[in-house]
Amino acid sequence: MKVLDLHCRQGHVFEGWFASEEDFQRQLRDALVQCPLCADSQISKRLSAPRLNLGARQTTAEPAAPVTDGAAASSPAEVSGVNLQAAWLSLARKVLAATEDVGPQFAQEARRIHHGQAEERAIRGQASPDEAMQLLDEGIAVLPLLLPQAAKETLQ
Repeated sequence: MKVLDLHCRQGHVFEGWFASEEDFQRQLRDALVQCPLCADSQISKRLSAPRLNLGARQTTAEPAAPVTDGAAASSPAEVSGVNLQAAWLSLARKVLAATEDVGPQFAQEARRIHHGQAEERAIRGQASPDEAMQLLDEGIAVLPLLLPQAAKETLQ
């Protein structure tokens, strides 16, 4: 198993687990590796130190840098950035768990709920900017929220 420190063009840092270097390269080539925050598929490896499992040895070394997502951060700004990414991903997962995906029928279903023609419930889906503006003009509260495909799947 290969654990890689990865980042996207927007600078989001995350970890990826792959069966081998070849598996990583294949998934990268097929655009299967995406940033869990923005869905960018232009991913690069970051420099990372290998982890050697040498058994249960006691160590007297200094404590490591703060760890938040399995990767040691090099600066307070990076720690807060990683914490922000983790908090956003946690929020996105809570939204996914608490809402029903109605897909491209979002605008129609939101109107049906608003007019009492469908059961009131929390929904999510896709709507064009024009459809969202029309819903707002009709007094139907909507909130655009970017949910990358990677956030919709179970991540380790």
